Amino acid sequence: MSVSIVASRYAKSLIELAKEQNVLDTVYQDMLLFKETADENRGLMLALKSPVVRHEKKSGILKGLFKERVSPVSFAIFDIITKKNREAILDEIAVEFIKAYNVYKGIEKATVVTPTPLTDELRKQFTDIVAKATGKTVQLAEKVDNALIGGYVLTVGDRQIDASLRSRLNELKLQLVN
Repeated sequence: MSVSIVASRYAKSLIELAKEQNVLDTVYQDMLLFKETADENRGLMLALKSPVVRHEKKSGILKGLFKERVSPVSFAIFDIITKKNREAILDEIAVEFIKAYNVYKGIEKATVVTPTPLTDELRKQFTDIVAKATGKTVQLAEKVDNALIGGYVLTVGDRQIDASLRSRLNELKLQLVN
């Protein structure tokens, strides 16, 4: 069975448990914390994925890092996953949980790349455009890329609007070559 399917199943179970225990938002913050920690510390996931590191050691690593920092529900899931020797996919479970939480809460993530930082007015315009198109609450991530020259690239889910000057110049170049 693929890792994403297994991770998705664990994430759905965790969402249901968190809703049942009325700690959904807390567990969401815990999964963000785990994902951020795993992303920043390559050694953590290497240790959890290593077949050489013993189960007790992996459990001890998770306990030392997260026991005092996450809710009892989140740590119980870490413990269960470790006992089932699935700690290597904890980062995937966190990603799937975050996705499922966003779907449940009606949150759409969007990313806008611009050559300069957005003003408050532009940020609101992008948020309003995405909210109108999706009918969901928008979490807008902003990135600055000087290579764009002008315009923007807006990504929502698997859709992308490239209104950058760089892409327009490339299109014009292709037309001139042909």
